[in-house]
Amino acid sequence: MNANPPLGPAGRWRGVIEEYQDFLPVTDKTPRVTLLEGNTPLIPSRSIGPSLPGRIQLYFKYEGVNPTGSFKDRGMTMAVAKAQEEGAQMTMCASTGNTSAAAAAYSAAAGMTAIVLIPDGYVALGKLAQALSHGARVIQVAGNFDDCLHLVREITDNYPVTLVNSLNPYRMEGQKTAAFEVCETLGWAPDFHALPVGNAGNITAYWWGYCEYYEQGLVASRPRMLGFQAAGAAPMVHGKPVENPETVATAIRIGNPARWQDAAQAVEESDGLVQIVTDDEILAAYSELAGTEGIFVEPASGAGVAGVKKLAVQGFFGDDPVTVVCTLTGHGLKDPDRAVALTAEPDKAPADLQTIVQMLGL
Repeated sequence: MNANPPLGPAGRWRGVIEEYQDFLPVTDKTPRVTLLEGNTPLIPSRSIGPSLPGRIQLYFKYEGVNPTGSFKDRGMTMAVAKAQEEGAQMTMCASTGNTSAAAAAYSAAAGMTAIVLIPDGYVALGKLAQALSHGARVIQVAGNFDDCLHLVREITDNYPVTLVNSLNPYRMEGQKTAAFEVCETLGWAPDFHALPVGNAGNITAYWWGYCEYYEQGLVASRPRMLGFQAAGAAPMVHGKPVENPETVATAIRIGNPARWQDAAQAVEESDGLVQIVTDDEILAAYSELAGTEGIFVEPASGAGVAGVKKLAVQGFFGDDPVTVVCTLTGHGLKDPDRAVALTAEPDKAPADLQTIVQMLGL
């Protein structure tokens, strides 16, 4: 097993499709619609991990450094490439933000038109700005994400438009590559993998990736998958759709996950779990990641970390050494309003050296 992800000629990363083509449903005829996504860092925890009870080696898979700032780029490179291969001219998605940014960017790179349906008033400013800047046709729908996805499915089933939500199987194929990278960087599969659950595609894709490497004999084990949903948007925990999901973590404000059954199967097969974390716990982890680890993430990324902290306190991980990976799904600049709201305003001072020195107590 290589200690690092595979590199192309002269050590250059070539993007998810080119690097993992042997594990993806692509051929030489498949366009390489890439922004050089993937190859994201697996960062050892300096503060949160060591503070937890037990013997936990905690890592963060920081997907916020993908080209559009979230893990969605991995799947979108595949979805748009296959759409272009099949002759499509137009893509469409429902989105709470990250999918819209990725769909718009990759569609633009492919010379295709992107259409995005978003729930009115429920998309973070940074994500909306991305979709608009990439030239997508953005329609704000008077409803929630689930309403948007229903409309997208109806349209793509009946008109010449390609759906690029996680219901698109190629999206999942691209997203599973993150699990490959985790294994290659560690040199083995972690004992546990934790992540936020919204539309439930990511937890499903990671499990597929781990299973594929296990079946190919590239790792000797598979992790237990740990999914965490916000208290106001926890359909998988409650066992029924949530009609009006609510949470500050807009990326997982979804009441009826499209990949619910696949995710439930991943959790069951891995002997994992899906649990609830509160908005307060999510925001505490979000702030702690920025303030103690130096990692700025979107609020939803705090869900997995909050969940791991809660389980550790409960003694879930036991006394033996374990490796735990948390996926940090998106960059903090996706939701700048939230970051500003949670921090103090900058101090103000005149352009005077002595005043500033006094303010600093120097």
